[in-house]
Amino acid sequence: MAIHTMPTLRIGDAAARIPIIQGGMGVGISGAKLAAAVAEEGAIGVISAVGLGLKEPDSHTHYRDANKRALKKVIRTAREKTNGLIGANIMVALSDYDDLVEGALEENVDFLFLGAGLPLKFSDALPPDRLRALSTKIVPIVSSAKAVQVIFNFWKKRFQHIPDGLVVEGPLAGGHLGFRREQIDDPGFTLEKIVPEVLSVVIPYEQEFGKSIPVIAGGGIYTGEDIFNLMRLGAAGVQMGTRFVATYECDADIKFKQAYVDAREEDIVIIQSPVGLPGRAIRNAFLDEVSAGIKKPFHCPWKCLRTCELDESPYCIALALTQAQKGNLDHGFAFAGANAWRVDEITSVKALIESLAEEYAAASLASKLSRV
Repeated sequence: MAIHTMPTLRIGDAAARIPIIQGGMGVGISGAKLAAAVAEEGAIGVISAVGLGLKEPDSHTHYRDANKRALKKVIRTAREKTNGLIGANIMVALSDYDDLVEGALEENVDFLFLGAGLPLKFSDALPPDRLRALSTKIVPIVSSAKAVQVIFNFWKKRFQHIPDGLVVEGPLAGGHLGFRREQIDDPGFTLEKIVPEVLSVVIPYEQEFGKSIPVIAGGGIYTGEDIFNLMRLGAAGVQMGTRFVATYECDADIKFKQAYVDAREEDIVIIQSPVGLPGRAIRNAFLDEVSAGIKKPFHCPWKCLRTCELDESPYCIALALTQAQKGNLDHGFAFAGANAWRVDEITSVKALIESLAEEYAAASLASKLSRV
């Protein structure tokens, strides 16, 4: 089958037959069901750790405990469904980042994908000797070669160790973006430009530490041909989020998935998030009202993101995303990648990965023929 033409993605001693990491999507979009289905097909399934405690009965009184407990529960549920590779996506900017990292490690998750900030600190429960001995692979999510240099320099000095891999997220990704608004459409910041820059930073560290550090490309990747083109640039694999939303196994409500199917190109917009970052989402009435200056009253039981401008926020993004996940899009909105408007049907994870593999194989064959 064409699926075997894709190269294996190796991160440390872990090997994914399909070189695709399903992006972590919160709140609750990529949970146990989606992550397990992706892992079962030979790719890497990822659970988003953000806001999971909101569904726990004691979330308003014991939010920190509820979050960690919920993450552990979701990881355990995914493990019951598959023997494949499971990762947890944890935002460094979360107020309970340390707790969630510890919770994921207690469940022996295969990968920690750490984004929305630079992972330069860990709790006292994760000293350098334990960090170096972990079976869990740590993979920061970055948006520039400069960020890679900062992380690797710090880790080298502080831990005498370096991360096991990197996800490089370009400006076409969905959700919060690691770029200033004016950089998003700047050709100097495309994924195709950033990946080679990151590779040039990584190579000396690979040589010094005697280990391979795979660079995984993410943001705006839609087809198997896109995967082939980025791997030809040197990426060891890709991260994809948007394509996995419109699957039967995605943990979001059907109304959330249908928003992707119904979206037109002009509906994909850049918003300014209450956490101080630009983000990409599907325009709807909720976002139109916010843009018009209408505030959405909320009670904040817990400042979940350290960067949240609570007093000035027109709405609570955690609550808005939770409502959207439940299908209540009148009270929230859907984050989405730049190519979400191209989604025209809901399919299975298995069918999606097989389609991507076939497209990859066709692109590979076309490339070979062009050189003959």
